[in-house]
Amino acid sequence: MKRTCMLYVLLALSVHLPAQHVDREISLQEVEVKAARVIRKADRQTIYPTEVQKNSSSSGYSILQKLALPNIRVDETSCSVSAVDGRGTVQLRINGIIVGRDEMLAADPSSVTRIDFIDNPGVRYGEGIVYVIDIRTRRDDEGYTAGVSLTNALTSKIGNDLVYGKWNRKKSEVSLSYSFGYKDFKGNRMSETADYRLNDGSTYAIRRNDITSRSRSFSNDLQLKYNLADSAGYVFQVSLGARFSHVPDNFNRKQVADGDEAYIATQYKDDASLSPTLDLYFFKQLSARQSLTLSAVGTYISTSFESRYDEGSPYIYNVDGKTCSLTGEAVYENRFKPFSFTAGVNCMLKYTANTYSGDVTSSNPMHNRKAYAFAEIKGTAGPFSYVAGLGGSYLDYRQQEHSYRFWLFRPKVTVGYSPFRELQLKYDFQISEHVSQVAMISNTAVRNNSMEWTLGNPDIRPNSEQEHTFQVSYTRPRFQSFVHAYGKICRRPNMATYIPTSDNQFVYTQINQKEIDVLHLMLYANCWVVPEKLSLGASGTMFRCFNFGNDYTHCRTFYMGSANMQAYWGKFSFSAAFDSGWRFMEGETESFNGSFAQFSASYRHKDLNVSVSWQQPFAGLNRQFLSDVYNRYVRKTTMLHCPDLGNLVSVSISWRISKGRKFREIKRGIQPKVDTDAGILR
Repeated sequence: MKRTCMLYVLLALSVHLPAQHVDREISLQEVEVKAARVIRKADRQTIYPTEVQKNSSSSGYSILQKLALPNIRVDETSCSVSAVDGRGTVQLRINGIIVGRDEMLAADPSSVTRIDFIDNPGVRYGEGIVYVIDIRTRRDDEGYTAGVSLTNALTSKIGNDLVYGKWNRKKSEVSLSYSFGYKDFKGNRMSETADYRLNDGSTYAIRRNDITSRSRSFSNDLQLKYNLADSAGYVFQVSLGARFSHVPDNFNRKQVADGDEAYIATQYKDDASLSPTLDLYFFKQLSARQSLTLSAVGTYISTSFESRYDEGSPYIYNVDGKTCSLTGEAVYENRFKPFSFTAGVNCMLKYTANTYSGDVTSSNPMHNRKAYAFAEIKGTAGPFSYVAGLGGSYLDYRQQEHSYRFWLFRPKVTVGYSPFRELQLKYDFQISEHVSQVAMISNTAVRNNSMEWTLGNPDIRPNSEQEHTFQVSYTRPRFQSFVHAYGKICRRPNMATYIPTSDNQFVYTQINQKEIDVLHLMLYANCWVVPEKLSLGASGTMFRCFNFGNDYTHCRTFYMGSANMQAYWGKFSFSAAFDSGWRFMEGETESFNGSFAQFSASYRHKDLNVSVSWQQPFAGLNRQFLSDVYNRYVRKTTMLHCPDLGNLVSVSISWRISKGRKFREIKRGIQPKVDTDAGILR
C-alpha cells in the first residue's frame, strides 16, 4: 500500500513540475569564477592579466609594465624591454611570432587572453635569449582597427610615434603601420681617466672630459602584413618591412690632458642604414594532435658609416657595408596523451661585405653558415613535470684565408616537482653556445684615440656554455614568490685583452682564454595587498663573477635590488618602479649600468588613454654607466652622465577605434628573428 501511494505521489510531481517550469521563472545570482592569475609550468609562467590591468593599459609595453615581471625592466618612453641583470636579451612575441616596437605599440591590451613568461627558453628560441615574453591575443573575424600611439618627452627631445590600421574580412587580415622615433641630446658628458704602462716601465696618464656634445638619431619603420588564418587548420602570413635609421653628425668635444699638454679634441660620427625585410610564416594543423610550422626571413642591410677624431692627429675612416642573410626554420609537434614531442631544424646563411676606406683600408667579405637540429619531449607524471631535449649545432665561417668549423652537442633537461599545488621545485640543465659578434671576427683594425686601437680576430673560436638553474616557487592567487639560483660555466670563452706594441700603442682585441663562471641568486615576491587595487613587489639579487684569463684572475661579488608598486582607482592607474642598476665583471672590465626609477599615472576614457611618466626623478646628472678596466697595461675608468634622461617627464597619448565581432585566438608557433648585425667595427 505504501509503495502504491509513493508511486501516485511521484506521478503527480512529474506532471506538476513541468507546469511550474512554464509558469515560474527561477533566477540565479551572478557567479564570478576566477582562475589563478599565475600558473607555473616546467619552462614558464602563464599569467592571466586582470581586467583592471588590461583596461588601464594602452599598448603591449604598458601591460607588461603593469605585470611587474621578475628581473624585467620596461621603459615605455624608449619602447624597450630588458633584463635587469644584463645576462642576455628579452625576446618579445605576439601569438608566437617575434615582434618589434611597432607591433608592441599597436597591440590592443583588451584582446590579451594570457601572457606566457618563459624564464627558461632553451635553444629553440635562439642564442643569447634569457627570457621570452609571448603575448597571446584574439582577433576579430570581421572588422577593422585603427589608431595612433604618441609618446613624447616634455623635458628632452625624445619620442616614439606610431600610426597603424588593420582590416579583417573572414579569414584574411591586412595591416599597415608606420612609426617614427627620434632623439636629440646635448647634455651627454663622458669622462675618462686612463693610465698606460709604457715599454720602459713608466706610466703615462691621459684625461679626457667632454665639454660639449650632441647625440641625435632618427628612425623610420614601415610594415605591411597579410595574414590568412583558419584557427582550426592553418595560418599563413607574409610581411614586408623597411627600416631607415640615421645618426647625423654626432659629436663629442673633449678637453684632453695628455701628459703635460692640454688641448681640445673633437670626435664625429655619422651613421645611416637601410634594411628591407621579407618574412614568410606558415602553420598547418595536420591532425588533432599534430602540427607543422615553417618560416623564413630574408634581410638586407645597407650601411654607410663615417668616423672622425683628431686626438693627437687627425684620423678619418669610412665604411660602406652590405649584409645579406636568410634564416629558415621548420618545427614538427605531436601532442601525445602522456607528453608532447617537438622536433625542428634551423638554418642560417649570411654574407657580409664591409669596405673600409680613408685611414683604414680593409675589405673583409665573410661567409657564415649555421645549422641547428633539436628534438624534445615535454609532459607531466603525477606531481612531476619534465622537459628533455637533445640538440646539435654546426657553425662554419670563412673570411679569405681564415675559417673554422664548430660542432656542439646540446642536451637540455628540466624537472619540476609540486608536492602540492602552490609549491614547485624546478631544476634545469642545458649546454648552449656563444659566438662572437661578426665585427670582432673581421681582420680590421681601427684607432680609438691617440693610444688605443681595436683589432678584430678572425681566428677566435666559439665556445660552449654549461648552465644550471634551480628554483623554488610558491604561488597563491594573491601572492607569488620564488628563490632562484643560476650558475654558468664557460670554458675557453672569448675574453678581452690589451696587447702593447713596440711604439707604445695598446691594441684591444678578443682571444680565447681559460674560463668565465657566474653565480646568480635572486629572491622575488609580489603580493596583491588589496585585490584588484594595490600590488607590491620586490626582489634582491647577489651576483658573483669569476674570470680566469691567461695571465690574471678577477672575482667580484655584487648586490642589487628592485621594487615596484601598482595601484588602480576607477579609470586611473598609478605605478612606481625602482631598481638599483646592474653591476658585473667580465674579463678585465667591471661595469655598472645605472639605476632606474619611474613613476607614472594613466587615465583611460573609452578609446582614449593618456599617461604621464616621470623617469629618474631628482637625478640631474643621471649617471648612465661606469666601467673600470683592470688590465696590467691599461688602467682606465670611464663614466657617462646623461642629464637629458634625468628628471625626464613624458606624455603618452593613444587612441584606438575598432569594429569587429567573433573574437578568436590565433595560435602560432616559432619564427626566426630579423637579422640586425651589420658586422661593422666601430
